[in-house]
Order: sequence, then structure tokens, then C-alpha cells
Amino acid sequence: MSALEHVVLFKLKADAPETKKTDLMKSLVALQGVIPGILYASAGVNFSARAQGYTHGFVARFKDRTALDHYISHPAHVAVVEQKVKPISEGVLALDYEILS
Repeated sequence: MSALEHVVLFKLKADAPETKKTDLMKSLVALQGVIPGILYASAGVNFSARAQGYTHGFVARFKDRTALDHYISHPAHVAVVEQKVKPISEGVLALDYEILS
């Protein structure tokens, strides 16, 4: 069984305070220390002109699909989505894939 990559792109509202955007990204990365099965997490602000309006990105690596499923339903993840993503987001795109070896 190979590791999984979870990639999320966010279109955050232009009028959302920068402090809320930064807090969101930091909160997502901090889930690595809270939810078992996350092997790696990173987040940041887009600088590419090819992003089609997506402003921020988040990547997390999981040991397997069970870990990813646990993350999706974990109360800490749900809280970040409900309290920090939804209030300042205009769109979210998620992609999950098994890492080719």
C-alpha cells in the first residue's frame, strides 16, 4: 500500500482579512500534530498566474486511505473547515491520489 497525497486549492475572498487567511493556512498545517496518520503537511499562498483564481494551497501526505478517511471526518479537521474555510472561501478544489513508486 502506498502513501496518499491530499491536495486542496482555495479561492479565498479578496476582502477577507489577511490575518484570517494566514490563520487558516497555519491551522491546516497544525492538524499534522493533532490527527494521526498525517506524514507531512504544507500550505501557502499562490504566486502563479496559471492558478485560475485559486489563491492558496494545502498539501498533506497520509500513510494510507484509512488515515485520509479518518482525517476527513476528524473533529479537528471538521472544525477548521466550518470555522475557518467556509467563512472566507469562494471555492475549494480537492484532489487525492496514491503516490506512484
